[in-house]
Amino acid sequence: MGVYPSILFDLIRMLSRLPGLGEKSATRIVMQLLRMPREEVRALAALIHRVRSEIRACSRCYHFTDAEVCDLCRDPSRDTGVLCVVESTADLLAIEQSGAFKGRYHVLQGVLAPLNAMGPENIRIRELMKRLDEEVVQEVIIATNPSGEGEATAHYLSRLLKDRPLRISRIAYGVPMGSDLKYIDRVTIERALKGRQPFG
Repeated sequence: MGVYPSILFDLIRMLSRLPGLGEKSATRIVMQLLRMPREEVRALAALIHRVRSEIRACSRCYHFTDAEVCDLCRDPSRDTGVLCVVESTADLLAIEQSGAFKGRYHVLQGVLAPLNAMGPENIRIRELMKRLDEEVVQEVIIATNPSGEGEATAHYLSRLLKDRPLRISRIAYGVPMGSDLKYIDRVTIERALKGRQPFG
């Protein structure tokens, strides 16, 4: 006989499959759900169902939206001449929360990872090239992550774009504020040294 009824155990196991949630966190969530009023639990379940059935990829940038085109693509105040290419919506949200970028985005929905059978045809590279043919873009910022796959994707994109009349840039990476050099990995230190700026 288990510690929990089987339905609770199944829910804990299902929740613990979500990124960032282990068994303990999933158990805390389930215990909280049991304490919540039934109407709130019903509303939460309905929202989860609506998110799964109504949210889709924007037809222009591939960010999540509940319309054909997302709010960011429809925003007339955004700079249409600068396009920031990111791996995922999570990366887009991180850049947006910084408030440092006011252009448009293109979400690749993945990176090149041959070992995982992810080639150029499996991510939104074809759609990026089509956008660049149809839209007036002066600069493409490649903002893939500094992982092996992110770097490979950045190099692949830079080769594809090099003959176009565009400024192609790569976001800089370096030593974060408040960190200690002796704890920084070799690749980050190498990038920080290559991307050094004049000082004083």
